[in-house]
Amino acid sequence: QLTMSLSSSTPGPKRSTECLESQELQTPSSFQDNPLQQLQLASQEVLEKAKKNGRSKCPRCSSSRMFYCYTCFVPVETVPTKEIPTVKLPLKIDIIKHPNETDGKSTAVHAKLLAPDDVTIYKYPCIPEYEEKRHEIALIFPGPNSVSVKDIAFHLQKYTKKGVCNSDDDCSKEPVLKQAKIEPKEEKSPNECISSSRNEGTRLKKIIFIDSTWNQTNKIITDERLQGLLQIELKTRKTCFWRHQKGKPDTYLSTIEAIYYFLVDYHQEILKENYRGQYDNLLFFFSFMYTLIKNAKCCAGKE
Repeated sequence: QLTMSLSSSTPGPKRSTECLESQELQTPSSFQDNPLQQLQLASQEVLEKAKKNGRSKCPRCSSSRMFYCYTCFVPVETVPTKEIPTVKLPLKIDIIKHPNETDGKSTAVHAKLLAPDDVTIYKYPCIPEYEEKRHEIALIFPGPNSVSVKDIAFHLQKYTKKGVCNSDDDCSKEPVLKQAKIEPKEEKSPNECISSSRNEGTRLKKIIFIDSTWNQTNKIITDERLQGLLQIELKTRKTCFWRHQKGKPDTYLSTIEAIYYFLVDYHQEILKENYRGQYDNLLFFFSFMYTLIKNAKCCAGKE
């Protein structure tokens, strides 16, 4: 069961004294179980104000929405764009959305709102052709051939050696010859090899995420345009998503959680830099809504 997020920067709706007291009596260990508690977030006061004002118009399509429009990917009129944090990502992200995935229930839009320059959302079957860029793209998806984030460098190196050709193709094309020149030589010292491996890892330019229920995923993952891409499996982490898929383990993450956790791992294991909350604001909306919903359930006596 998920624990309550009680960050002082993200208070929930008005609660009875009894509800507040019951939350304050929780043991410290229950707080530690909630990873959202430790996030370094921008002020969510703008969301507090918007919550009090209720639903508002989308500035583009005029639909009535809360916080943001999930079809236009913009904040509503009561949430000024300048008060929403912007996150700069170390690589580009494509999100492939299943056509039957309910727009209002998807967290994929959070990524587009908070990292607009680096995130693109496609609605399947309208997706790009990735074949020519296979040596610099990876797909987040668990499977028998998936590798861990820390092994991206090693496996991209193999993709570079093979170029972007299938084994049956003519691999004497110019781009492949160019790539062959940067293969590490055997005589390199261990330090040089480590440096080279890291360079291969940072050669990754784009990550693809699939936004759908797990039952809908098969149609997308078997699409021929996604075949041959390096597949990455994330470390096991528990979801905090309030729309948990029935019958699925709590290690099945929402889209925005998967993006966030991948970037944290990539930052530490590929970029080899200390993580200091650089991508925490990707959970700006997610953490606020999590707190709202958990507090509302508490006051309704459901917890």
